[in-house]
Amino acid sequence: MQTSNSISIPAILKVGNGALKNIGLYIKEAGFNQVVIYFGNGLIDMFGIDVMESLKREGINVLEYMELDTVDINDIITLSFSMSNKAKAVISIGGGKVIDAGKYAAFLKNLPFISVPTSSSTDGFASASASLIVNGRRTSVPARLAYGIIVDTQVIRTAPERFIYSGIGDMLSKITAIYDWIFEEKCGYSQVNDFAVMIAKKAVNSFVRTPYESIKDELFLKELLDSLSMSGIANEIAGSSAPTSGSEHLISHALDKILETPQLHGVQVGIATYIMSRVHQHRYIRVNTVLTDTGFWDYAATLAMRKEDFISAIDMAPSIKPHRHTYLHEEKYREEAKRLVMEDELLDRILV
Repeated sequence: MQTSNSISIPAILKVGNGALKNIGLYIKEAGFNQVVIYFGNGLIDMFGIDVMESLKREGINVLEYMELDTVDINDIITLSFSMSNKAKAVISIGGGKVIDAGKYAAFLKNLPFISVPTSSSTDGFASASASLIVNGRRTSVPARLAYGIIVDTQVIRTAPERFIYSGIGDMLSKITAIYDWIFEEKCGYSQVNDFAVMIAKKAVNSFVRTPYESIKDELFLKELLDSLSMSGIANEIAGSSAPTSGSEHLISHALDKILETPQLHGVQVGIATYIMSRVHQHRYIRVNTVLTDTGFWDYAATLAMRKEDFISAIDMAPSIKPHRHTYLHEEKYREEAKRLVMEDELLDRILV
């Protein structure tokens, strides 16, 4: 007897130069004639005219639009249930906070969500979860994969380079995340979905093999964003974040708890990916090559991140997701990771 699984994929995927000015056409083609729009803090002044004119040109009625600067779950619940019942879709334009807030508001209202990221810092714009403040603590809550993803590479190009470096770090983490998931299965704690692994591998391999002269090259940015989008599909297939989030993410989440002012998520993840690729003894040369050639390491070296914080984060990592069983859930691998932090010549240049 054969059984099959049904998964969601975005119905709209537009990544390219000038995509934001065509947002009205993409929304019209999807059949949404009444929408609600949330902008990230300060972004109405930057992108509001282009977006509103594009929607007006295609006859799309904007029921309400506002800037949103909260990810408190209580605020989002209040926001969602004050939304007009005429709304056919929710659009979020901006960084991680407004993407997560709009995504969850749309989820509560059972409306399609259109994700329009203005930076490439993580794969969150393509994920089926939202990072919100719940009872004062940052918590990942279930949402739904975006109905549409629209990314203007010109907007991404003009964002500060640190956001591109963050996206690079987050993308590379699929190398170690997959290795952790396979390890977890071998230890009897999980069951790997081979199709999800294939998608995640294809995403990261396509990215690391992309030729470029600058990280702001059109091809490089498009490949980065396409690959980050594919990561969301891998998670959807798996029914969890396991294909794209392993021990390297646990280190970053622990740093978020330890540090008064954490660095960008993907920057922390990128450094942790190098550490774990060395622990795994798997593709660490490729990881280092990408981080070196893109300028990621040069940027990371300016941040004065501390070895002692990474040591503490490695020790804390298993408690972040106690139901998982990554390499860092075993003491011998935590000890190896900590040894690398203290003794690795490359990390000695990056961490103080």
